[in-house]
Amino acid sequence: MTVLNLAWRKTMHTAGALLVGMTLATSSLAQDLPGKGVSVQPLKSSIPEESFQTVLVMKALEKLGYDVKPIKEIEYATAFIALSNGDGTFMADDWDPLHRDFYKRAGGDKKLYRKGVYIKGALQGYLIDKKTADKYHITNIAQLKNPKLAKLFDADRNGKADLAGCNPGWGCEAVINNEIKAYGLTNTVEQKQGSYSAIIANTIARYRQGKPILYYTWTPYWVSGVLVPGKDVTWLQVPFSALPGSRKNVNTALPDGRNYGFQPNVERIVANRKWAEANPAAAKLFSIMKLSSNDVSAENLLMQKGQSTDADVERHADGWIKAHQKTFDGWIKTAMEAAH
Repeated sequence: MTVLNLAWRKTMHTAGALLVGMTLATSSLAQDLPGKGVSVQPLKSSIPEESFQTVLVMKALEKLGYDVKPIKEIEYATAFIALSNGDGTFMADDWDPLHRDFYKRAGGDKKLYRKGVYIKGALQGYLIDKKTADKYHITNIAQLKNPKLAKLFDADRNGKADLAGCNPGWGCEAVINNEIKAYGLTNTVEQKQGSYSAIIANTIARYRQGKPILYYTWTPYWVSGVLVPGKDVTWLQVPFSALPGSRKNVNTALPDGRNYGFQPNVERIVANRKWAEANPAAAKLFSIMKLSSNDVSAENLLMQKGQSTDADVERHADGWIKAHQKTFDGWIKTAMEAAH
């Protein structure tokens, strides 16, 4: 055998050993992923703009090795029950305290897991176009007890102001109905419900036609990027706090005294407790993920402008991760450490 052949055989033997070593290392790494072999069922409301924050959590779980299934759409009240029963794994858009009654009715801390705050700065309330607010000096929704003022917003001409409200089952509709009653507006204001996206699109169209508008919305959301508070529209205050259910005695006034009728909310990731306790890596991930409300609003505006397909949202999430790679990698590292 020549020296060349001996050298070639030695090289191939070494390469083979390295290949085996790499395969074993890769296999070991796969086995070390805490989510290997574990299924995850994400839940989300029918609000398309809540897909972005859900997909970010899904991508982080996939990095931990979890088998993440496609999102199931289900309204909030039912979603909490599904999570409690183990028919869903997590939901990334639990509005706290708006959904507090849903949480309690589904079993609370005994059945559900939530720690940390995913998104801060979630506000809700009523707005009207600034032109009408300035002309008629409207600053408080209780002023709409005056039939002449209410008539300004009567698009369907049934004698009541049309308040663009929210979908049945979201939780905000109960607050709106309770406040209409509490402020003596039953005879002059009517909450319009159905598909919020369709109702708010009609509201924006009316604004662009120069007509008065009255609507409910929240932040982070794209609407305030189109109808800008302070420029196009203005927030209305309420005469006093009037939340329904277990929050009926809660003061909704802000530290500066302004009262928009809703408590400031945070969005939290809520999960099935039994599953979370069996998966400490995922539980840790849920508790440490943080997302800027401005980033959510910016992504939502892209959706409103036409980038609203599942592929678009995936691309937006990938772009966010790339722009915040160090933060994202830090979440994964911390979650991995929790598993060991």
